[in-house]
Amino acid sequence: MPFQILINLIIAFLWVTLQDDWSLPTFTLGYLLGLAILFLMRRFFNEKFYLHRIWALIVLFLIFMWELIHSTIVVTGQILRPKLNITPGIFKLETELESNWEITTLALLFMLTPGSVVVEVSPDRRTFYMHAMDIPISSDMVIASHTRFERAIMEVTR
Repeated sequence: MPFQILINLIIAFLWVTLQDDWSLPTFTLGYLLGLAILFLMRRFFNEKFYLHRIWALIVLFLIFMWELIHSTIVVTGQILRPKLNITPGIFKLETELESNWEITTLALLFMLTPGSVVVEVSPDRRTFYMHAMDIPISSDMVIASHTRFERAIMEVTR
């Protein structure tokens, strides 16, 4: 991916140099021209076209924002009740992710979501031990978002 971005920037700078117009619209046109050239030559590279990963990263961000808003509403609703009726607890969650970066990203996404905290990752890096604010509600939300997060992380990294 970095190699493709570098080639795209080189094509954009060559376009600006050949046009002898050092303005942002000319650079943008050169960058788009470089995108088209790289897209047409994508089968000669060993990895996927780099815009695919950027799109996957945007999708991961949007999934996280949706989960953040949803869990914030649920946690706020639980906190604003006149009588706090929660059952905190710890549960375990299995993962299919392998690399350190993938596991760390998933753990951070879980911890940034209100109502859940990753307490520990098992030594074999296959199990998360998580604390939930309200086991019946929070654990179900975490388990539901777990598959979406995993798929999105795998799209970005693989």
